[in-house]
Amino acid sequence: MSVTRSTPATRLRGAIAAAARPAEDYRLISGLFLCLLALVYLAAFASLAGQITGLAGSQGILPFTDQLRAAEALHGAWCFLQLPTLFWIDAGDGALRAAAVAGCGFSLLLLLNIFPRLALAALFALYLSLFHAGQVFMNFQWDYLLLEAGFLGIFLPGGSRVVIWLYRWLLFRLRFLSGISKLVSGDPSWAGLTALNHYFETQPLPHVGSWYAHQLPEWLLRAGTGAALFTELVVPFMMFLPRPWRLFAAWATIAMQLLIILTSNHNFFNLLTIVLCLFLFDDRALRRVVPVALARRLALHPALPRGGIGSVLRAAGLGAMALLLVTVSATLAGEMILQRPAPAPLAALAGWLQPWRIANRYHVFPNMLTERLEIRIEGSRDGRSWRPYVFRYKPGDPARRPAVVIPRQPRLDWMIWFVPLGHPVNWNWYGRFLERLRENSPAVTGLLAENPFPGAPPRFLRASLWRYRFTDARTRAETGDWWTREYLGPFPALPAPGGM
Repeated sequence: MSVTRSTPATRLRGAIAAAARPAEDYRLISGLFLCLLALVYLAAFASLAGQITGLAGSQGILPFTDQLRAAEALHGAWCFLQLPTLFWIDAGDGALRAAAVAGCGFSLLLLLNIFPRLALAALFALYLSLFHAGQVFMNFQWDYLLLEAGFLGIFLPGGSRVVIWLYRWLLFRLRFLSGISKLVSGDPSWAGLTALNHYFETQPLPHVGSWYAHQLPEWLLRAGTGAALFTELVVPFMMFLPRPWRLFAAWATIAMQLLIILTSNHNFFNLLTIVLCLFLFDDRALRRVVPVALARRLALHPALPRGGIGSVLRAAGLGAMALLLVTVSATLAGEMILQRPAPAPLAALAGWLQPWRIANRYHVFPNMLTERLEIRIEGSRDGRSWRPYVFRYKPGDPARRPAVVIPRQPRLDWMIWFVPLGHPVNWNWYGRFLERLRENSPAVTGLLAENPFPGAPPRFLRASLWRYRFTDARTRAETGDWWTREYLGPFPALPAPGGM
C-alpha cells in the first residue's frame, strides 16, 4: 500500500486546481447573472442599432472611417492594438448596423444558454468595436462597466472563485471610486451635502420622477446626499467581509440603485450595477426566492472539468489574468485618489490595456452643476422665419413631460448637455453636428424627434442659450408646465453656405 507524499509542488497544484473548480455555492448565482447580463447587453445593442449610423456612419456626425484612417496613419501595422475593433474589416453603414443587430442575436443566445462562452466572447468583441466606433458618444462609465463585466463573463461559465472575486472587486471599485472622486474633486455641493438640491434638475436627462424628487424638503435632500456618500464610501468595504455584511452591502447598494432609477434616466447603468450585486449573495440565498425549476435551469451552465493538468493550467491562466487586472485597476484607482501619475512601468501597462477597456477607473458625478443650461438650435430658409430642431428627450418645450427612457440611452440628447459647459472636446462634434443639419443628413436628422426641413435643408442656422428650472408644485398646477426657461443670449453656431 503506497502513500502519496505531500510536497510544496503538489500542495501548490492542489491550491491552483481548487481555485479552478466551480464554486458550488455560486452556480445558481452565476447562471442568473449570465441571464441578466444577456438582457443588459440586449438593451445596449438594441439602443445602438437605431443610432450608430447617425453617430458614426458615412453621413453621421463623426464618421468612424475618418478615425480608422487617422489611426492607421499614426500607428501603422500596430493600429489594431491601439484601436481594437472588427470594423477594420468594414466600417460602412451596413457593417455598423449589422454589428448592433448581431449583438442582439448573441444576447438572445446567451439568454437561452446556447453556446454561452462563444456568445460572451462575441458580445465583448462586438460591443468593444461599437464602443470605439461611437467615439465620444460612447465614452461613458456604463460603457466601460459593460465591457469590463462582459469580459469577466467569458470566464464565468462553470464558476470560478477567482472570477467571482474579480466581480466583487469590480463592484467595489465602481462604488468606492464613485464616492472618493466626489471628495477628491473638492466640489462644495458634496462637501456641504447639497448635491441633491441640484442633481434632479441639472442631470443630463431628467424624467418625471426627477421633478417630484426635486420638490422634496431640503432636510430630506441633504439626508439623501449623506446616504449616497455612505453607500459609496463605507458600504463597499463590507463586500469583502463575512456573509451578513455582504448581504447588507448588497441590499444597501440595490436600494440606492432603485432610488436612482426612480429619479434619473441612466440607461442600463443602474440595472447593471444591481446585477453585479448578485455576487454578494450565494446560492443559499437565491434558493429561497427562485422556483425549483428555474434553479435547475440556472445551474445548467457548463461545468469545467475537475483535476488534471488542464485544470491546473486554466487556474494558472485565471490567476495571471486576475493579477494583471487587479494591478492595472489598482494603478488607475491610485492615480485618481492620489492625484498623481503612477510609476512609469505601471502607467505603461495601464496604457497598453486602456483600448481594450477591461480595467477602468470610475467616477460618477464627481462635480455637481448648480444650474441647467440648454441649447436651442433653429434653422431658416429666408433668415426671417425660424423653426426649431426638436430633440427626442432633452428638455425643450416647458410643457412636455420629461420622459422615462430606461434602459435606452439617446446618445445625442445626452451629449448635447455637455456643450454649454465649454469643454473643448465637445466643439468638434458639435460643429460636425451643425454641418450635418445644414446638409439635411437623414442619418443625423433621424436622431431627432422631428426634422423641421424635410424637403430641403435650411440656408441659415442659429443657436441660443437658455436656463431651465423645474417649476414648483403650484406653478405646475396652474400652468401645466414642468419647466420654466430664461433666454440668456445667442450661442455659437456655424452659418449655412452663403449665410450669416
